[in-house]
Amino acid sequence: MDGQELQKIARDHTADLPGTDQERRFDPDWELHKVGGKVFMLMTDMPGRPVVILKADPDDATALREQYADITPGYHMNKRHWITVEGGDTVDGNLVKDLVTDSYRLVVGGLPKSQQPVDPQTYHRHA
Repeated sequence: MDGQELQKIARDHTADLPGTDQERRFDPDWELHKVGGKVFMLMTDMPGRPVVILKADPDDATALREQYADITPGYHMNKRHWITVEGGDTVDGNLVKDLVTDSYRLVVGGLPKSQQPVDPQTYHRHA
């Protein structure tokens, strides 16, 4: 999958997540996706390479970086809690959607209960 397709899949998937907003704040090259006013996904181009930056559980982030060549530490973010996903042969659409959903759930889980649009413990969990 190329970087443009990666970003399209991620962007389209966020549209299905309850309570999300999109904005461009830093400059036109940075697209932010938020829930409850908190960022769960960023998209930009790292010198010619479209990327998606997502929040991740630190243990999961380490495992993902070890397992997938196209997943690296979060670009311009806390390297322990964020990952960067690039287009490449090791990621596919289902993985991208799962990573976006996981990032969303992590951020929703940090919101006060009254501001949570979904239950982060059960939303889109696979049995």
